[in-house]
Amino acid sequence: MTLATEVKKFTESKPFYAVAGAGDFLVEKLRELPGQLQKLGTQVSTGDLARELPEKSRAAATKAEDIVRDLPSKARVYADQVSAAATDIYEASVTRGRKVVSKASGEAALELEEVSVAAEPPKAAPVKKPRTTAKPTTKA
Repeated sequence: MTLATEVKKFTESKPFYAVAGAGDFLVEKLRELPGQLQKLGTQVSTGDLARELPEKSRAAATKAEDIVRDLPSKARVYADQVSAAATDIYEASVTRGRKVVSKASGEAALELEEVSVAAEPPKAAPVKKPRTTAKPTTKA
């Protein structure tokens, strides 16, 4: 395989863009984390949390029992929803990754694709056989 072919395959790679998009999303969320932790720390004092913990634990246990009881009947629905969500997340990561890569590299990805196409050797046109229009000869 030529270098141009490899470059073209790389620039058209959805997994590459998905990873770039997921990485960008992760960086965005990590940057928001300190502010969220500070906000959470000011909302809840440790004394309130200790008093509410037994009640919240009982409520969570009851809710967990209900979920476990209904799980067999809802397992297929959950699996379908997860599959659809995973597909949506993957496609969103690909789109985001393409934006990140094109922003980071300017138009380099497009230029590489153009270079790879220009570097490909021209394909020879198929040779056509001439049609003969000879009339069949008949002996009399």
